[in-house]
Amino acid sequence: MDINVMQECELERYITEIMLDIGVPAHLRGYQYLRDAIMLSGKDMELVGSVTKLLYPTVAKHFKTTTQKVERAIRNAIEVSWVRGNITTFEKMFGYSAASGRTRPTNSEYIARIADKVRLDVKAM
Repeated sequence: MDINVMQECELERYITEIMLDIGVPAHLRGYQYLRDAIMLSGKDMELVGSVTKLLYPTVAKHFKTTTQKVERAIRNAIEVSWVRGNITTFEKMFGYSAASGRTRPTNSEYIARIADKVRLDVKAM
């Protein structure tokens, strides 16, 4: 199955499960921005190569906010999940976690890794 063929609500639900498993708190604004960024990146991985020029402006337009607020909110959501999130899931998905003493992944690394996982999982369905 292709990710572009998958129903929007099914894709959103699947990404939500991954994000909650990692430990991204749903009450943060960055949670919604991050989910949207992952969905967009999963459909077009080239967006990850141009996060500040293409991805953040697209998300900002969708939520009627600024690119700076989107970037900051996503960074905060990633930071919170990195510190308080599920260490086992991080180890499995990224190969390392906060427990191993490594610094958190960048916004683009985080988005790219989860988007890639979603694309591969959807293809396997």
